[in-house]
Amino acid sequence: MALKKGEQFALFDVEVPEPAPADVQAHEALQPSLFDVVEGESAERNAELADATVEPTTNAAMVDDSELDISETTPAEPLPISLPPAGESADGHAVIVTAAGTYTPSGQVLTGPVDSVEKLDKLIRWATLTPLGAPAQIWVVGIDACEMLGWAIDPGSEDDVEDMEVLRTRAAAELTGVLQATLNPMLTAGWELRGDPGHVVHLSRTTGKFTSMVDIVIEPYVWTYWNKDFGWGNRVGDMGILGSPTAGTYLPDDDLPAARELGRRLAWCAEHLGVLPGPTPARTGAAVVDKIKRERTRSGKGIVVTAAGPVPPLDGEHRGDLEPAVGWTRVPDPEELDGAAVLVSIDQRAAYLASAGMLEFGYGKPRHFRAEAARAAAGEAKTPFGLWRVTLPAGNMLALPDKMPLPHPHMLADQPVHTWVTTVSLDAFCAPVADGGIGAELDELDITEAWVYPEQGRALDKWAKILREARKVAVDTDDAAMKRFLGSCYKGYIGRMVNPDMWTAKQMQHHHQPLWRAAIIAHCRWRGRRVAMRIARETGRWPLRTVTDSWVYPLPEGIDIADESDALGKMTLEKRAALTDDLVTALTDARDTHEINLAIKAVFTDEDEGNN
Repeated sequence: MALKKGEQFALFDVEVPEPAPADVQAHEALQPSLFDVVEGESAERNAELADATVEPTTNAAMVDDSELDISETTPAEPLPISLPPAGESADGHAVIVTAAGTYTPSGQVLTGPVDSVEKLDKLIRWATLTPLGAPAQIWVVGIDACEMLGWAIDPGSEDDVEDMEVLRTRAAAELTGVLQATLNPMLTAGWELRGDPGHVVHLSRTTGKFTSMVDIVIEPYVWTYWNKDFGWGNRVGDMGILGSPTAGTYLPDDDLPAARELGRRLAWCAEHLGVLPGPTPARTGAAVVDKIKRERTRSGKGIVVTAAGPVPPLDGEHRGDLEPAVGWTRVPDPEELDGAAVLVSIDQRAAYLASAGMLEFGYGKPRHFRAEAARAAAGEAKTPFGLWRVTLPAGNMLALPDKMPLPHPHMLADQPVHTWVTTVSLDAFCAPVADGGIGAELDELDITEAWVYPEQGRALDKWAKILREARKVAVDTDDAAMKRFLGSCYKGYIGRMVNPDMWTAKQMQHHHQPLWRAAIIAHCRWRGRRVAMRIARETGRWPLRTVTDSWVYPLPEGIDIADESDALGKMTLEKRAALTDDLVTALTDARDTHEINLAIKAVFTDEDEGNN
């Protein structure tokens, strides 16, 4: 029996909606920048695919209805109702496959079980999915669905290995082997593999001038992929849109509730970010950037950055990161703990996201200046975005508070340091001590070289606005999973700006912006120091420790040092613990900063466990 519009789809025993026609006019709007990136795939192949025209996963006019004439199976169960309900924004872009059947992200039943790779191929071509900032997606949820497709693996138990990395590596290799052995029906049907198959199977299919792409994401095996976005550290950490088992935000254990929650998250991502989630949070952040880039290219309005911004060749070695995050601890004076009742940690709310939206970033080919020309550039009314080789004075030679870290991690207490800094740090050094700087004049910094960018602007302002508004929705609705995912998106994307290996394909190289990342870190560090100086003026209290954008203080009862504003970048209360006699003893008896760190970590860990 051939499939006819309005008839039952024999395999899946459900009413088949009329396939949406391929919208050729929409191809430009859907042209991907993430579509050309696959982990481990050659840049040449990525560029080839990026230049191809993108269409839905199949052209309805090219499908022979007779291909879908297959034996009848049991209809799918409806998905359980989710709270909050899933929207429809991801429908037409993604399909969820379980052992019980297939579903749209909004929860509508599409078909019955897909119990072979041949049927999976027919489902994909029938579904006519379109991309949304990432290739169209088929999500396989649950071990039972994997077994029906012949995708079961047995790498062993974590109880049998001392290092989870051994188990992960073994499982990833076994999964690749199983997929390579079972995907032949799809390859015979015209699909091509992009890279080795793993927890994501990247497929493309070219028909004439058109190339379709689809990613099959195998949910039970996402843990087999190691990436810093996923927080692997001898444990399974955050796994992107799927959440974190350790944080309690992973999908439910049962397959249908898991499918329903996954559909909700896919729809949420499509609605509030305008894209499907990428294979990692960093890729999702990049997808949002590229969506904005395409819109600005079409409209001719707004900053469009099309090239990478690698670190220019620098005279003189710089140590590690251009702008390291701060990490500092001190041993308290005993009198500082007299009258203190609590130990608190305050933290900048979405610090990197806040700075990304505030800052002007440089782009284009930088100009190199030396000596007087470099100093003249720094002395302009508005210091241009760039890198500056300066001499940082010895900290002991400055009138700086001794209960604060030095204003820059490259500074030393006992000797001057020659180093490269971003414009953000150059401005910070010139700020008064009360505002987190050192009150320096430009001449005192002895600028000897500079790399200055010809163009600059708030290139990430709209990106930050989209993520900021999405974050607010997650916070207002108490959606912990999506709030955590958004944090991983902006932190992951900004963190990966430094690594060119993440953006090797031609269409992705503009994401390599290490100086942008350095400026964001410098800005967060300066803002935190400025707040700490204000707290000292207003309360007389000084921090014991700071790491990145958090600050730890011993305080008497009744003193609140967090900001009242809920704006991003403002200080919020992160952790609070009673300053017990045992903790006071641990802090006053500490022989060095290492023991202070251990004491602080222990008390905040205990407090966290007590609140769980």
